Amino acid sequence: MASSPLPQLRPDLSSAGVFLVLRRMRIPLIVLIVIFAVSVLGLSLIPGQDAQGRPDRMGIFASFYFMSYTATTIGFGELPHPFTAAQRMWVTLTIFLSVIGWAYAIGALLSLMQDQAFRQALARRSFSQAVHRMREPFLLLVGYGNATKMLARSLDDMGRRFVVIDHQDTRVSAVELDAYRADAPALLGDARDTALLTLAGLGHGTCEGVVALAGDDETNLDVAMTTSLLRPDLPVIARSSSREVAERMRAFHVQEVVNPLDRFGDHLRILLRSPAAYQLMIWLTSAPGTPPPRRFERLPHGRWVIYGHGRYGDELSSDLRAEGLDVTLVHVAGGSILAGEGDSAHVIESGHVADAVAFVAATPNDTTNLWLVEAARRANPDAFLVALQNRRANAPLFTAIGVDFGLVPAEVIAHEVLARLANPVLMRFLPQVPHQGDKWAADLVDRLVETCGHGTPDLWRIRLSHDEAPALEGRLDGTSLRLDDLLRDPADREHPLGIVPLALLREGERTMTPGGEVLLRAEDQLLLAGRLRDRAALGTTMTEGFTASYVIDGIRVPSSWVWRRFARLDSVGRPR
Repeated sequence: MASSPLPQLRPDLSSAGVFLVLRRMRIPLIVLIVIFAVSVLGLSLIPGQDAQGRPDRMGIFASFYFMSYTATTIGFGELPHPFTAAQRMWVTLTIFLSVIGWAYAIGALLSLMQDQAFRQALARRSFSQAVHRMREPFLLLVGYGNATKMLARSLDDMGRRFVVIDHQDTRVSAVELDAYRADAPALLGDARDTALLTLAGLGHGTCEGVVALAGDDETNLDVAMTTSLLRPDLPVIARSSSREVAERMRAFHVQEVVNPLDRFGDHLRILLRSPAAYQLMIWLTSAPGTPPPRRFERLPHGRWVIYGHGRYGDELSSDLRAEGLDVTLVHVAGGSILAGEGDSAHVIESGHVADAVAFVAATPNDTTNLWLVEAARRANPDAFLVALQNRRANAPLFTAIGVDFGLVPAEVIAHEVLARLANPVLMRFLPQVPHQGDKWAADLVDRLVETCGHGTPDLWRIRLSHDEAPALEGRLDGTSLRLDDLLRDPADREHPLGIVPLALLREGERTMTPGGEVLLRAEDQLLLAGRLRDRAALGTTMTEGFTASYVIDGIRVPSSWVWRRFARLDSVGRPR
């Protein structure tokens, strides 16, 4: 798709404040100017007298000077001679006129300062200047709901810059209250307005991507389409609660579409297959430094009862049936159950909860979900209780009621988007995790904790190419360099680096957690997990020939050219 030129910013966006001031303050300024001009002219025409009593008139400049300090209440006195009665009468009149004129002008100015349009114009101008001054790469975040807040906090912890646009004033104000380490410009406006989206940084040279997580699918679709048409080079991650809207997004080459409703069933399916795999996937997609989440027990197999509304229940029941479960779906009209529509016993009995192994409350209303969970617990104390938590602020309520597994859509979205932004290669690794077995996943979690610590490890990809690993050139023939040899500590090769290989990609084939005896070839790609200092050490081995010679061969090569000549070694430490 050919790149189209970005639309020019409209004058009412970049200079709206100036034009608004000129329009609103035009009459007050004219009134002040007229009063001042008449006062100066009258004072210069009224005759006075000098010290000897002879007739004398003030010049235009002297009148202008006198009226300037009189109208501004400075009051130096009469000049150059004491005034006559007529002059004093005229000055008295002009003083009252000036007071009225200034009161009118100041009142109009105060009214302008309280005007919402003027304040918005100033905010947009300040925002535009802040975005224009950004020199490092940044992400454009559309919408500032719970998911975006969690994502923004993680991005800030990683040192990534971002810009926010939202249509709610309270959310825009919350960006400043959240106190990020780096400045995070925020714009109040509708992201469907192309000019506002451009003002928010879509056309900026260092904008590295757009994340559309607004609460409605229409806005996210509009942002995805606009970005695809105006900046086809930018990656787009968009949220959609509808498969139809998701297909429309993909039609505009938006490959990364996150559907939190669809993910609810996916999470339960993974838990049914492998609790350790679920623990691993959640941990690897968490913010840096996050400790490993708790590992669930394997979910019960039997009859599940789902109380859902519309697509909430339909999506979930379809996913669980695909796992071979017996599912009973009870539709909750409108997404909520009012107290006047029947007592809890009647509602729960309609789904036969008493003989079910698990109960799921999956409506878009947290109050309804809490009410259903409590009713289900009374009907069947042994049932495994699952609930959809729509608002993150209600977490203490779901914890207090004793939900066995709760899914927060905001957390699901934030985790997935963060994984796609931080390391796209990780998203090619995660779908394979549930298929490796529970023991494999549990062993990998234990290995990561033992090697990298309890915080989420740093994840990165390396390609064993001439550009990324020049020091390894000549060793990547598939017969000499083992993976374990590459991952030795440059400070002491007897100790391995704190790095765990997660996957090896070779000629389109993927090997999960390759062993240390694997022989490496040119153009191999490795997904690695470890600590930042070990990542830097590996980078040194891959780029510096002397370090590579010590790490791989155990030969310490002098860095001086003279000593290398005496030892008859080439530039990378091998004998000539």
